[in-house]
Amino acid sequence: MSKFRAVFRSFAIGAMLALWSVPSFAQDKADSAKPAAQDSGVYYEIFVRAFYDTNGDGIGDLNGVTAKLDYIKSLGISGIWLMPINPSPTYHGYDITDYEGINRQYGTLKDFNTLLAEAHKRGIKVVMDMVINHTSDQHPWFKAALDPKNPHHDWYLWAKPGTDLQAISAVGGPAWHRASNGAYYEGTFTGAMPDLNYDNPAVRKAMIDVGRFWLRQGVDGFRLDAAQHIYDDLRSDMSDPIALQKNVRWWTEYRHALEATDPHVWLVGEVARQNPDDLTPYMGPLNTVFDFPLATQLIQSVSQERNLGIGRGLEFTYAAYRQHDHGVFDDAPFLSNHDQQRVMSQLDDNMAHMRLAAALLLTLPGHPFIYYGEELGMQGSKPDENIREPMRWYRSGKGPGTASWKDWSTSDDASVSVQAQDADPASLLNLYRKLIGWRSQVAALRDGVLRNVPITDPHGLAYTLQDAQSRVLVVHNLSRDARAFEISSDAHVSSVLLQSNGGVVLGNGKVTLPPYTTAVLQ
Repeated sequence: MSKFRAVFRSFAIGAMLALWSVPSFAQDKADSAKPAAQDSGVYYEIFVRAFYDTNGDGIGDLNGVTAKLDYIKSLGISGIWLMPINPSPTYHGYDITDYEGINRQYGTLKDFNTLLAEAHKRGIKVVMDMVINHTSDQHPWFKAALDPKNPHHDWYLWAKPGTDLQAISAVGGPAWHRASNGAYYEGTFTGAMPDLNYDNPAVRKAMIDVGRFWLRQGVDGFRLDAAQHIYDDLRSDMSDPIALQKNVRWWTEYRHALEATDPHVWLVGEVARQNPDDLTPYMGPLNTVFDFPLATQLIQSVSQERNLGIGRGLEFTYAAYRQHDHGVFDDAPFLSNHDQQRVMSQLDDNMAHMRLAAALLLTLPGHPFIYYGEELGMQGSKPDENIREPMRWYRSGKGPGTASWKDWSTSDDASVSVQAQDADPASLLNLYRKLIGWRSQVAALRDGVLRNVPITDPHGLAYTLQDAQSRVLVVHNLSRDARAFEISSDAHVSSVLLQSNGGVVLGNGKVTLPPYTTAVLQ
């Protein structure tokens, strides 16, 4: 066992750094109808189609989200991210045909406004998925663009003489697709999703106007789909500094324009890169980005029951984020989302590992995101439809409101349901509630400056979190065995404030943690 070294090497420096931390998901908005900033800072991703069905057609709807706001509130959630709710020819909605409309299968604009009002009454913010890298090929803009003389023609990217029509896109498929008029257009993802031309001022204006439209409806922010691909279209663009600069320039313009409508709009970008250095340039142009490298590291560390450098890496990364954004810090950690194998499946249905992963995620600063059903331990593996399956409300899998747009593909049993776990104090659902609740009790867990605490035991992870109001030492036992970690006298901890499992003992200069246990010491 080794000592925690230099836990609080300089209280003065730590206090100064703490001033860099920003309150959880911004401040109250000027509009008194909007909710006050919530304490946990945790967000909940919802695929509306799969969540809760109120009209019996088998498809989840906006009224279903409204009906389950009290459940979401019971988790301690601060905000929800709605996957695309605009009209679209596909089940997933990531190819939009009307940016200012609501998918009829989900309801109406009136239903959405009701959801906004009811969410705000409960102090829950609402973030919309904003899919503006591309449109649907069924969008009226693209249909008009097939005529080279139509002004919308220049809203899209068309092949020119000498264009390599065999080029590979940044996501690995063909970049160029043949239109019905015989011309070739760029579609980074698929031919059904033609890329917009952001060198055209009319496109930039149109997309800013779309954002302003939804802000005026009352939304609190946007999850920006494919944020890196506005200009990062081809495989050859992925390391191109010019493409990066143009991306950053656009998102800076976008943020400033939306802030003119709502100074507190919150923007979280999808930049699906595994190198933290690739995320840093977007801090400032956006409020934050999803931390894909951390998601991978958390899952791998839990699976291997070893500290793979999480604390050391985060201390460096968070400092880089602050430096790039003039001292402001935010992060969007998560374990999995709608594009990835569900956490429980990545962890081979190991409940102990699932519980540990939740504890790691929810004791990190920033705005953690939870994918609906994660709190129950729902499984799901590719193809994509199988990781977007109906929310499990009932032991039987059937009952009022259960979506039935597709059948379940997993071996989840009756225990993987809200009905089974709600009243069980030992359930995964109630562990999530407990951990999210910690963030309401301890400001440093949300907003603190993270300092890695090096230890030689590869099965332990420790770090301090300090803000202007609180200072704690977080210790994780990543192993299946009880572990005793020595604590140096300058750690200034005298009590166990919080623990994920019972049995944590602090005394005689050591803290002893049962297997897979997290403790917060003060």
